Amino acid sequence: MKILAAVDGSPFTKRMLAYLAAHDDWFGGQHQYTIVNAVAAVPPRAAAVLDKAVLKAHYEEEAEKVFKPIRAFFAKQGLKADFVYKAGPAADVVVGLTEKNEYDLVVLGSHGHGSFANLVLGSVATKVLARCKTPALLIR
Repeated sequence: MKILAAVDGSPFTKRMLAYLAAHDDWFGGQHQYTIVNAVAAVPPRAAAVLDKAVLKAHYEEEAEKVFKPIRAFFAKQGLKADFVYKAGPAADVVVGLTEKNEYDLVVLGSHGHGSFANLVLGSVATKVLARCKTPALLIR
């Protein structure tokens, strides 16, 4: 199974990884993992004046802050994963990857806000569930 796991480095990411580790049917060497992080995009006006190499280095640095403990977690579990980062809104990044690749499952953590908070604040998980055609596992 090809699994896309969306991570942001929050406690909800840790909870999602703990859930996967506790459930051997979702977590194991028989699966192919892609770990994705949506890095906050530099505003277009600022990006226009920055050297592309500097901008790319900034995005890589920000993504690696999130990926570093997850790489260690996967290494400890003896599993391999591809690590991908994209600049932009998290829901757009996750949905975009599912549209371009054939994943069997998308896994993401959720803050677990109520429906009113989602209405007011919006939720990456809600947006992904609404737009994504790939089955999703939401961990609270």
